[in-house]
Amino acid sequence: MKQSITTITLHDHKIFLALAIPLIISFISTPLLGVVDTAIMGRFPQAAYIGGVSIAVLIFNTLYWVLGFLRVSTAGFSAQAFGLGDKQAIALSLVRPTVIALCLGILIVVCQWPIKAVAFILLAPNETIGSLASTYYNIRIWGAPFVLINYVINGWLMGVAKVKLSLFLQVLMNLLNILFAVILVVGFGLNADGVAAATLIAEFATACIGVMMIRKMQMVSFSGLSLLKFFNPATFIDMMKVNRDLFIRTICLLTVYNLIAVYGIRYGDTILAVNAVLMQVHFVMANLLGGIANASTVFVGQAIGEKNQELYFKTIKLTAIWSGLTAVLLAISVILFQEPLIHLFTTITDIQQVAKSYIYWIALFPLVAFWGLQLYGIFVGATVAVPIRNSMIYSLIFFFACLWVGVPKLANHGVWLAFTVFSLGRSLFLWIYLPNLNGHVLKLDTDTSS
Repeated sequence: MKQSITTITLHDHKIFLALAIPLIISFISTPLLGVVDTAIMGRFPQAAYIGGVSIAVLIFNTLYWVLGFLRVSTAGFSAQAFGLGDKQAIALSLVRPTVIALCLGILIVVCQWPIKAVAFILLAPNETIGSLASTYYNIRIWGAPFVLINYVINGWLMGVAKVKLSLFLQVLMNLLNILFAVILVVGFGLNADGVAAATLIAEFATACIGVMMIRKMQMVSFSGLSLLKFFNPATFIDMMKVNRDLFIRTICLLTVYNLIAVYGIRYGDTILAVNAVLMQVHFVMANLLGGIANASTVFVGQAIGEKNQELYFKTIKLTAIWSGLTAVLLAISVILFQEPLIHLFTTITDIQQVAKSYIYWIALFPLVAFWGLQLYGIFVGATVAVPIRNSMIYSLIFFFACLWVGVPKLANHGVWLAFTVFSLGRSLFLWIYLPNLNGHVLKLDTDTSS
């Protein structure tokens, strides 16, 4: 058994990549809504346009990433239901989070004004940046229910191995966003209001198309479902516990992102714009590695559902190989192509020059963070979220310590040093928990494994 677990064949690589590559493309497209909006605003002559939109995008990233557990946990639970081959369980893995997503989305719309007020107090943008951020926010906020429904749809499609459909929806949303942004900004002369309206249209259209796609699929059986089954105490409590821990994980992550923006504001418009550009590069790399991590989520979820130890351990090894290789290639690419990469986001010379002095921090990110991202995918697939929560809390503590020590001496470089230490901590602290998860899988009954 041990030999079959540790041996990886060419066929295993092909199967893994057949799922991972579409997920990589899908996850790269996820941050492109913010990337496109930032890049378009970078064509305006003042840094304030990038800063204003980046502040507003940060608010939405905070809102939606806090609720990112909807996509993540849906992928894990639907993958396990898919591994079991239970159509009702597959249906419930879609219905439960959809109802939660709709309720939370409506709540965000209802509470849009206090959310905005608190965000502006915390971020404290100047008058010009605040005005642009407000314009963007007031339009895009109406897409909250559709964004969260899209999270559930994409997580569910990934979990049931319908990755190409998930990819289609992600690509469609970004193409619509780009199309309408160009029409509204270039064609009609709008600025922040144009990119916000384009994003809102893309989010709404994608949610509607996703719902119609699922309705036509034959994988889901709603017959025999009832409120009692929907609110099954044991299953519902398990789901909410996982979501709680993933929620705390996201709060830790967004605390880091928000503090980077806050320090950028303190250092002026140029540093704020530089940090915004570099964070967008980081989001692309993180989501590329996240695509590989989500392949591991799907395979680990199926392995748990099938009680297939061999699939589980092969997934860990394949994930390590491909994420490690990808991390090295990303780091090299950032160094070699730093100039065209930065120029992609802005034409302002001052921002371009300052960004180059920070580019090596971004090049370090995939090298220190890739294993933590992959372990995150593995633990999500097993729907074991306590280690994810704990590792993020420990990493956040080290982030605060590095800020306290580094910022007084290194200024904005100290902020990026703290971010690098935080990213490394995500890998090291979660790795500590892996032997326990492996031991749990080894105790599974293997009678049904293939």
